[in-house]
Amino acid sequence: MALRTLGKEETLAMRSRLIGQSCRLFYSDDPVKIVRARGQYLYDENNQRYLDCISNVHHVGHCHPSITKAAAAQMDLLNTNTRFLHDNIVVYAERLAAALPEKLGVFYFVNSGSEANDLALRLAQQYTQHKDVIVLDHAYHGHLMSLIDISPYKFRKLAGQKDWVHVAPLPDTYRGKYREDHPNPGQAYADTVKDLIGEVHMKGRKICAFFAESLPSVGGQIVLPRGYSAKVAEYVRSAGGVFVADEVQTGFGRVGSHFWGFQLQGEDFCPDIVTLGKPMGNGHPLACVATTAEIAGAFTANSVEYFNTFGGNPVSCAIGLAVLDVIEEEDLRGNATRVGAHLKVLLTELQTRHEIIGDVRGVGLFLGIELVTDREKRTPATQTAALVAKRLKEEDCICISTDGPWESVLKFKPPMCFSMEDAELVVQCIDRILTDIKAKDLKLEKEDV
Repeated sequence: MALRTLGKEETLAMRSRLIGQSCRLFYSDDPVKIVRARGQYLYDENNQRYLDCISNVHHVGHCHPSITKAAAAQMDLLNTNTRFLHDNIVVYAERLAAALPEKLGVFYFVNSGSEANDLALRLAQQYTQHKDVIVLDHAYHGHLMSLIDISPYKFRKLAGQKDWVHVAPLPDTYRGKYREDHPNPGQAYADTVKDLIGEVHMKGRKICAFFAESLPSVGGQIVLPRGYSAKVAEYVRSAGGVFVADEVQTGFGRVGSHFWGFQLQGEDFCPDIVTLGKPMGNGHPLACVATTAEIAGAFTANSVEYFNTFGGNPVSCAIGLAVLDVIEEEDLRGNATRVGAHLKVLLTELQTRHEIIGDVRGVGLFLGIELVTDREKRTPATQTAALVAKRLKEEDCICISTDGPWESVLKFKPPMCFSMEDAELVVQCIDRILTDIKAKDLKLEKEDV
Protein backbone atom coordinates (compact mmCIF):
# COMPACT_ATOMS: atom_id res chain seq x y z
CA MET A 1 0.00 0.00 0.00
CA ALA A 2 1.51 3.34 -1.05
CA LEU A 3 1.69 6.19 1.44
CA ARG A 4 -0.95 8.78 0.78
CA THR A 5 0.16 12.33 0.10
CA LEU A 6 -0.84 14.86 2.73
CA GLY A 7 -0.93 18.63 2.55
CA LYS A 8 1.32 20.46 5.00
CA GLU A 9 -1.57 21.63 7.20
CA GLU A 10 -3.03 18.13 7.36
CA THR A 11 0.36 16.67 8.27
CA LEU A 12 0.76 19.27 11.00
CA ALA A 13 -2.74 18.66 12.36
CA MET A 14 -2.19 14.89 12.43
CA ARG A 15 1.18 15.31 14.15
CA SER A 16 -0.40 17.55 16.80
CA ARG A 17 -3.05 14.89 17.43
CA LEU A 18 -0.97 11.72 17.19
CA ILE A 19 2.61 12.54 18.20
CA GLY A 20 3.62 13.48 21.74
CA GLN A 21 3.91 17.26 21.99
CA SER A 22 7.24 17.02 23.81
CA CYS A 23 8.66 15.79 20.46
CA ARG A 24 9.24 19.26 19.10
CA LEU A 25 9.77 20.42 15.54
CA PHE A 26 12.35 22.81 14.18
CA TYR A 27 10.77 26.23 13.61
CA SER A 28 7.67 25.33 15.62
CA ASP A 29 5.90 28.59 14.65
CA ASP A 30 6.08 27.66 10.97
CA PRO A 31 7.58 24.18 10.51
CA VAL A 32 9.29 23.20 7.28
CA LYS A 33 7.82 20.08 5.68
CA ILE A 34 10.70 18.23 4.03
CA VAL A 35 9.82 15.63 1.41
CA ARG A 36 13.24 14.82 -0.08
CA ALA A 37 16.92 15.63 0.29
CA ARG A 38 20.27 15.24 -1.41
CA GLY A 39 23.75 16.19 -0.24
CA GLN A 40 23.55 19.32 1.90
CA TYR A 41 20.14 20.32 0.57
CA LEU A 42 16.58 19.76 1.78
CA TYR A 43 13.45 20.22 -0.35
CA ASP A 44 9.94 21.01 0.87
CA GLU A 45 6.59 20.01 -0.63
CA ASN A 46 6.80 22.97 -3.03
CA ASN A 47 10.27 21.93 -4.21
CA GLN A 48 11.82 24.88 -2.37
CA ARG A 49 15.46 24.12 -1.61
CA TYR A 50 16.94 24.73 1.85
CA LEU A 51 20.64 24.73 2.72
CA ASP A 52 21.12 22.41 5.69
CA CYS A 53 23.66 23.69 8.24
CA ILE A 54 22.57 21.48 11.13
CA SER A 55 22.10 17.84 10.03
CA ASN A 56 25.28 16.33 11.41
CA VAL A 57 23.48 12.96 11.40
CA HIS A 58 23.57 12.85 7.59
CA HIS A 59 27.32 12.90 7.74
CA VAL A 60 28.32 12.25 4.13
CA GLY A 61 25.23 13.97 2.73
CA HIS A 62 21.52 13.26 2.59
CA CYS A 63 20.51 10.19 0.56
CA HIS A 64 24.04 9.49 -0.64
CA PRO A 65 23.74 6.98 -3.52
CA SER A 66 26.54 4.75 -2.22
CA ILE A 67 24.84 4.44 1.17
CA THR A 68 21.45 3.75 -0.40
CA LYS A 69 22.97 1.11 -2.69
CA ALA A 70 24.77 -0.68 0.17
CA ALA A 71 21.63 -0.67 2.33
CA ALA A 72 19.37 -1.97 -0.43
CA ALA A 73 21.81 -4.70 -1.50
CA GLN A 74 22.25 -6.06 2.02
CA MET A 75 18.54 -5.74 2.81
CA ASP A 76 17.78 -7.79 -0.29
CA LEU A 77 20.23 -10.48 0.85
CA LEU A 78 19.90 -10.77 4.65
CA ASN A 79 19.03 -8.83 7.74
CA THR A 80 18.79 -10.91 10.85
CA ASN A 81 19.32 -11.19 14.58
CA THR A 82 22.91 -10.41 15.62
CA ARG A 83 23.26 -13.73 17.46
CA PHE A 84 23.76 -15.46 14.13
CA LEU A 85 27.36 -15.48 12.90
CA HIS A 86 27.88 -12.97 10.08
CA ASP A 87 30.84 -11.26 8.39
CA ASN A 88 29.60 -7.65 8.33
CA ILE A 89 29.83 -7.00 12.05
CA VAL A 90 33.41 -8.26 12.40
CA VAL A 91 34.62 -6.60 9.19
CA TYR A 92 33.10 -3.31 10.32
CA ALA A 93 34.60 -3.65 13.80
CA GLU A 94 37.99 -4.25 12.20
CA ARG A 95 37.64 -1.07 10.12
CA LEU A 96 36.70 0.96 13.20
CA ALA A 97 39.58 -0.50 15.18
CA ALA A 98 42.00 0.63 12.47
CA ALA A 99 40.74 4.21 12.90
CA LEU A 100 41.06 4.22 16.70
CA PRO A 101 44.01 3.97 19.10
CA GLU A 102 45.20 0.38 19.45
CA LYS A 103 43.93 -0.13 22.99
CA LEU A 104 40.32 0.61 21.95
CA GLY A 105 39.81 -2.70 20.18
CA VAL A 106 36.58 -4.18 21.58
CA PHE A 107 33.17 -3.05 20.28
CA TYR A 108 29.54 -3.28 21.32
CA PHE A 109 27.08 -2.28 18.61
CA VAL A 110 23.79 -0.57 19.49
CA ASN A 111 21.17 1.59 17.75
CA SER A 112 21.63 5.12 19.05
CA GLY A 113 23.99 7.45 20.83
CA SER A 114 21.77 7.26 23.90
CA GLU A 115 22.08 3.47 23.96
CA ALA A 116 25.84 3.78 23.53
CA ASN A 117 26.21 6.20 26.43
CA ASP A 118 23.95 4.10 28.65
CA LEU A 119 26.11 1.04 27.95
CA ALA A 120 29.31 3.04 28.52
CA LEU A 121 28.01 4.07 31.92
CA ARG A 122 27.19 0.45 32.71
CA LEU A 123 30.64 -0.72 31.55
CA ALA A 124 32.37 1.85 33.74
CA GLN A 125 30.30 0.96 36.78
CA GLN A 126 30.86 -2.78 36.31
CA TYR A 127 34.60 -2.33 35.77
CA THR A 128 35.22 -0.05 38.74
CA GLN A 129 32.49 -1.42 41.00
CA HIS A 130 31.65 2.19 41.84
CA LYS A 131 28.75 4.41 40.81
CA ASP A 132 29.73 8.08 41.11
CA VAL A 133 30.22 10.02 37.87
CA ILE A 134 31.73 13.42 37.09
CA VAL A 135 30.21 15.30 34.16
CA LEU A 136 30.63 18.75 32.67
CA ASP A 137 28.17 21.55 33.31
CA HIS A 138 25.55 21.96 30.54
CA ALA A 139 26.35 18.46 29.22
CA TYR A 140 23.84 16.35 27.32
CA HIS A 141 24.47 12.61 26.82
CA GLY A 142 21.07 11.25 25.79
CA HIS A 143 17.41 10.78 26.60
CA LEU A 144 17.39 7.53 28.62
CA MET A 145 16.73 7.91 32.35
CA SER A 146 20.33 6.94 33.18
CA LEU A 147 21.58 9.69 30.86
CA ILE A 148 19.16 12.36 32.01
CA ASP A 149 20.74 11.72 35.41
CA ILE A 150 24.20 12.64 34.06
CA SER A 151 23.08 15.48 31.78
CA PRO A 152 22.90 18.83 33.63
CA TYR A 153 21.27 20.32 30.52
CA LYS A 154 18.28 18.08 31.26
CA PHE A 155 18.22 17.23 34.96
CA ARG A 156 18.25 20.88 36.04
CA LYS A 157 14.88 21.23 34.29
CA LEU A 158 13.49 18.06 35.84
CA ALA A 159 14.01 16.25 39.15
CA GLY A 160 17.41 17.72 39.93
CA GLN A 161 20.86 16.30 40.58
CA LYS A 162 21.41 12.80 41.98
CA ASP A 163 23.84 12.45 44.87
CA TRP A 164 26.12 10.20 42.78
CA VAL A 165 26.46 12.78 39.99
CA HIS A 166 29.04 15.55 40.32
CA VAL A 167 29.27 18.53 37.98
CA ALA A 168 32.58 20.06 36.94
CA PRO A 169 32.82 23.51 35.33
CA LEU A 170 32.55 23.58 31.54
CA PRO A 171 36.04 24.42 30.20
CA ASP A 172 34.76 27.45 28.31
CA THR A 173 37.59 29.89 27.69
CA TYR A 174 35.20 32.55 26.39
CA ARG A 175 32.87 33.04 29.34
CA GLY A 176 34.05 30.51 31.94
CA LYS A 177 36.15 31.09 35.07
CA TYR A 178 39.45 30.62 33.17
CA ARG A 179 39.43 32.51 29.90
CA GLU A 180 41.58 32.95 26.82
CA ASP A 181 44.03 35.22 28.66
CA HIS A 182 44.82 32.55 31.27
CA PRO A 183 48.37 31.13 30.92
CA ASN A 184 47.18 27.50 31.11
CA PRO A 185 43.39 27.10 31.07
CA GLY A 186 43.62 23.37 30.36
CA GLN A 187 45.47 22.74 33.61
CA ALA A 188 43.28 25.17 35.55
CA TYR A 189 40.04 23.53 34.45
CA ALA A 190 41.50 20.04 34.99
CA ASP A 191 42.32 21.05 38.57
CA THR A 192 38.63 21.78 39.17
CA VAL A 193 38.00 18.10 38.40
CA LYS A 194 40.80 17.10 40.77
CA ASP A 195 39.20 19.20 43.52
CA LEU A 196 35.82 17.60 42.82
CA ILE A 197 37.32 14.11 43.12
CA GLY A 198 38.69 15.13 46.51
CA GLU A 199 35.26 16.32 47.62
CA VAL A 200 33.72 13.02 46.53
CA HIS A 201 36.33 11.05 48.49
CA MET A 202 35.69 13.21 51.57
CA LYS A 203 32.10 11.96 51.43
CA GLY A 204 33.33 8.36 51.54
CA ARG A 205 32.51 7.73 47.86
CA LYS A 206 34.64 6.76 44.84
CA ILE A 207 34.57 7.89 41.24
CA CYS A 208 33.49 5.46 38.56
CA ALA A 209 33.99 7.70 35.52
CA PHE A 210 34.53 11.13 34.07
CA PHE A 211 32.05 11.49 31.21
CA ALA A 212 32.47 14.26 28.61
CA GLU A 213 31.76 15.16 25.01
CA SER A 214 35.03 15.59 23.14
CA LEU A 215 33.71 18.97 21.99
CA PRO A 216 30.70 20.02 24.11
CA SER A 217 27.87 20.89 21.72
CA VAL A 218 24.84 21.78 23.83
CA GLY A 219 27.30 23.68 26.02
CA GLY A 220 27.83 26.05 23.07
CA GLN A 221 30.19 24.49 20.48
CA ILE A 222 33.09 24.44 22.93
CA VAL A 223 36.63 23.39 22.01
CA LEU A 224 38.34 22.05 25.13
CA PRO A 225 41.63 23.79 26.00
CA ARG A 226 44.76 21.88 25.07
CA GLY A 227 45.99 19.46 27.73
CA TYR A 228 42.69 19.37 29.61
CA SER A 229 41.61 15.82 28.82
CA ALA A 230 45.02 14.20 29.42
CA LYS A 231 45.30 15.83 32.83
CA VAL A 232 41.72 14.94 33.78
CA ALA A 233 42.34 11.34 32.70
CA GLU A 234 45.41 11.25 34.95
CA TYR A 235 43.41 12.46 37.95
CA VAL A 236 40.43 10.20 37.27
CA ARG A 237 42.53 7.06 36.75
CA SER A 238 44.51 7.79 39.92
CA ALA A 239 41.17 7.77 41.73
CA GLY A 240 40.24 4.40 40.20
CA GLY A 241 37.88 5.71 37.53
CA VAL A 242 37.82 5.69 33.74
CA PHE A 243 37.59 8.43 31.11
CA VAL A 244 34.58 8.20 28.76
CA ALA A 245 34.71 10.30 25.58
CA ASP A 246 31.33 10.99 23.99
CA GLU A 247 31.97 11.23 20.23
CA VAL A 248 28.31 10.90 19.25
CA GLN A 249 28.36 14.32 17.56
CA THR A 250 32.01 14.91 16.73
CA GLY A 251 33.34 11.60 15.43
CA PHE A 252 34.16 10.37 11.92
CA GLY A 253 36.23 13.31 10.74
CA ARG A 254 33.98 16.25 11.52
CA VAL A 255 36.91 18.16 13.02
CA GLY A 256 38.82 17.65 9.77
CA SER A 257 42.38 17.38 11.05
CA HIS A 258 41.59 14.18 12.96
CA PHE A 259 39.12 11.32 12.73
CA TRP A 260 37.98 11.78 16.33
CA GLY A 261 37.41 14.91 18.39
CA PHE A 262 39.36 13.57 21.37
CA GLN A 263 42.51 13.45 19.19
CA LEU A 264 42.61 17.25 19.26
CA GLN A 265 43.91 16.86 22.81
CA GLY A 266 47.18 15.36 21.57
CA GLU A 267 48.79 11.99 20.89
CA ASP A 268 49.42 11.34 24.58
CA PHE A 269 45.71 11.17 25.34
CA CYS A 270 43.42 8.20 24.80
CA PRO A 271 40.07 7.61 26.53
CA ASP A 272 39.20 4.30 28.17
CA ILE A 273 35.76 4.18 26.56
CA VAL A 274 34.51 5.99 23.45
CA THR A 275 30.88 6.24 22.38
CA LEU A 276 29.92 6.71 18.73
CA GLY A 277 26.57 7.49 17.18
CA LYS A 278 24.83 10.00 14.92
CA PRO A 279 27.11 10.05 11.83
CA MET A 280 27.85 6.30 11.84
CA GLY A 281 24.86 5.30 9.76
CA ASN A 282 24.25 8.55 7.85
CA GLY A 283 20.69 8.63 9.18
CA HIS A 284 20.33 4.88 9.73
CA PRO A 285 20.18 3.92 13.45
CA LEU A 286 23.71 2.73 14.18
CA ALA A 287 25.94 3.41 17.17
CA CYS A 288 28.55 1.66 19.26
CA VAL A 289 30.84 1.63 22.25
CA ALA A 290 34.58 1.08 21.82
CA THR A 291 36.64 0.08 24.84
CA THR A 292 39.65 -1.86 26.08
CA ALA A 293 39.96 -5.62 26.42
CA GLU A 294 40.37 -5.16 30.18
CA ILE A 295 37.13 -3.24 30.64
CA ALA A 296 35.25 -5.58 28.30
CA GLY A 297 36.63 -8.57 30.19
CA ALA A 298 35.42 -7.21 33.51
CA PHE A 299 31.99 -6.58 32.00
CA THR A 300 31.80 -10.19 30.81
CA ALA A 301 32.94 -11.55 34.17
CA ASN A 302 30.83 -9.32 36.41
CA SER A 303 27.60 -8.98 34.43
CA VAL A 304 24.85 -10.97 32.79
CA GLU A 305 24.97 -11.66 29.06
CA TYR A 306 24.73 -8.49 26.96
CA PHE A 307 22.48 -8.79 23.93
CA ASN A 308 21.13 -6.23 21.48
CA THR A 309 18.66 -7.54 18.90
CA PHE A 310 19.33 -4.98 16.19
CA GLY A 311 22.69 -3.49 17.16
CA GLY A 312 25.26 -4.41 14.53
CA ASN A 313 22.82 -6.21 12.25
CA PRO A 314 24.03 -6.96 8.69
CA VAL A 315 22.26 -3.99 7.09
CA SER A 316 23.48 -1.52 9.71
CA CYS A 317 27.06 -2.69 9.34
CA ALA A 318 26.88 -2.62 5.53
CA ILE A 319 25.78 1.01 5.81
CA GLY A 320 28.52 1.76 8.34
CA LEU A 321 31.14 0.32 6.00
CA ALA A 322 29.77 2.38 3.11
CA VAL A 323 29.98 5.56 5.22
CA LEU A 324 33.65 4.88 5.96
CA ASP A 325 34.28 4.30 2.24
CA VAL A 326 32.62 7.58 1.24
CA ILE A 327 34.54 9.57 3.87
CA GLU A 328 37.77 8.25 2.39
CA GLU A 329 36.87 8.26 -1.32
CA GLU A 330 35.47 11.81 -1.27
CA ASP A 331 38.13 13.16 1.10
CA LEU A 332 35.46 14.51 3.41
CA ARG A 333 37.95 15.07 6.21
CA GLY A 334 39.94 17.25 3.85
CA ASN A 335 36.76 19.04 2.85
CA ALA A 336 35.88 19.66 6.51
CA THR A 337 39.36 21.10 7.06
CA ARG A 338 39.29 23.38 4.03
CA VAL A 339 35.67 24.54 4.13
CA GLY A 340 35.64 24.79 7.94
CA ALA A 341 38.76 26.96 7.93
CA HIS A 342 37.30 29.19 5.19
CA LEU A 343 34.01 29.52 7.07
CA LYS A 344 35.82 30.38 10.30
CA VAL A 345 37.88 33.08 8.55
CA LEU A 346 34.74 34.59 7.02
CA LEU A 347 32.95 34.55 10.39
CA THR A 348 35.97 36.13 12.11
CA GLU A 349 35.98 38.88 9.49
CA LEU A 350 32.28 39.34 10.14
CA GLN A 351 33.07 39.74 13.83
CA THR A 352 35.19 42.81 13.06
CA ARG A 353 32.13 44.49 11.49
CA HIS A 354 29.47 43.47 14.01
CA GLU A 355 29.89 44.20 17.71
CA ILE A 356 27.14 41.70 18.48
CA ILE A 357 29.46 38.81 17.53
CA GLY A 358 31.34 38.16 20.73
CA ASP A 359 33.17 34.98 19.79
CA VAL A 360 33.86 32.70 16.83
CA ARG A 361 35.03 29.22 17.77
CA GLY A 362 35.27 25.65 16.63
CA VAL A 363 37.24 23.41 14.32
CA GLY A 364 36.48 21.75 11.00
CA LEU A 365 32.75 21.67 10.35
CA PHE A 366 31.93 22.08 14.03
CA LEU A 367 31.67 25.84 14.52
CA GLY A 368 29.76 28.37 16.57
CA ILE A 369 29.36 32.14 16.74
CA GLU A 370 28.24 33.55 20.06
CA LEU A 371 26.11 36.69 19.97
CA VAL A 372 26.30 39.18 22.84
CA THR A 373 24.61 42.47 23.65
CA ASP A 374 27.79 43.75 25.30
CA ARG A 375 31.26 42.50 24.33
CA GLU A 376 32.89 43.58 27.57
CA LYS A 377 30.26 41.99 29.82
CA ARG A 378 29.66 39.14 27.33
CA THR A 379 25.92 39.33 27.94
CA PRO A 380 24.16 36.64 25.84
CA ALA A 381 22.05 37.97 22.96
CA THR A 382 19.51 35.15 23.10
CA GLN A 383 16.67 36.92 21.31
CA THR A 384 18.86 38.15 18.49
CA ALA A 385 20.29 34.66 17.93
CA ALA A 386 16.76 33.28 17.64
CA LEU A 387 15.80 36.10 15.26
CA VAL A 388 18.82 35.47 13.02
CA ALA A 389 17.98 31.75 12.79
CA LYS A 390 14.34 32.58 12.02
CA ARG A 391 15.19 35.10 9.30
CA LEU A 392 17.76 32.82 7.69
CA LYS A 393 15.05 30.22 7.29
CA GLU A 394 12.32 32.59 6.12
CA GLU A 395 14.34 34.92 3.88
CA ASP A 396 17.22 32.76 2.65
CA CYS A 397 16.02 29.16 3.03
CA ILE A 398 19.00 28.36 5.24
CA CYS A 399 18.47 26.01 8.18
CA ILE A 400 20.57 26.86 11.21
CA SER A 401 19.89 26.52 14.93
CA THR A 402 21.00 27.94 18.26
CA ASP A 403 22.67 26.30 21.24
CA GLY A 404 24.58 27.04 24.41
CA PRO A 405 23.37 27.63 27.98
CA TRP A 406 21.55 30.80 26.88
CA GLU A 407 20.73 29.71 23.30
CA SER A 408 22.96 32.55 22.13
CA VAL A 409 25.27 30.51 19.89
CA LEU A 410 24.55 30.03 16.18
CA LYS A 411 25.89 26.56 15.48
CA PHE A 412 27.22 24.97 12.31
CA LYS A 413 27.26 21.17 12.01
CA PRO A 414 26.33 20.61 8.35
CA PRO A 415 26.75 17.48 6.23
CA MET A 416 30.44 16.99 5.45
CA CYS A 417 29.90 17.78 1.75
CA PHE A 418 29.22 21.43 2.68
CA SER A 419 31.01 23.59 0.09
CA MET A 420 33.00 26.82 -0.05
CA GLU A 421 30.08 28.44 -1.88
CA ASP A 422 27.70 27.30 0.86
CA ALA A 423 29.94 28.84 3.51
CA GLU A 424 30.14 32.14 1.63
CA LEU A 425 26.38 32.26 1.12
CA VAL A 426 25.63 31.71 4.80
CA VAL A 427 28.05 34.41 5.92
CA GLN A 428 26.68 36.91 3.37
CA CYS A 429 23.16 36.30 4.63
CA ILE A 430 24.13 36.60 8.30
CA ASP A 431 25.97 39.83 7.47
CA ARG A 432 22.87 41.26 5.78
CA ILE A 433 20.57 40.30 8.66
CA LEU A 434 22.87 41.66 11.38
CA THR A 435 23.31 44.88 9.41
CA ASP A 436 19.55 45.23 9.14
CA ILE A 437 19.01 44.52 12.84
CA LYS A 438 21.64 47.11 13.77
CA ALA A 439 20.04 49.73 11.49
CA LYS A 440 16.62 49.14 13.03
CA ASP A 441 18.04 49.36 16.55
CA LEU A 442 19.74 52.67 15.72
CA LYS A 443 16.47 54.00 14.27
CA LEU A 444 14.62 53.08 17.46
CA GLU A 445 17.31 54.78 19.56
CA LYS A 446 16.89 58.01 17.54
CA GLU A 447 13.13 57.85 17.85
CA ASP A 448 13.44 57.44 21.63
CA VAL A 449 15.64 60.54 21.79
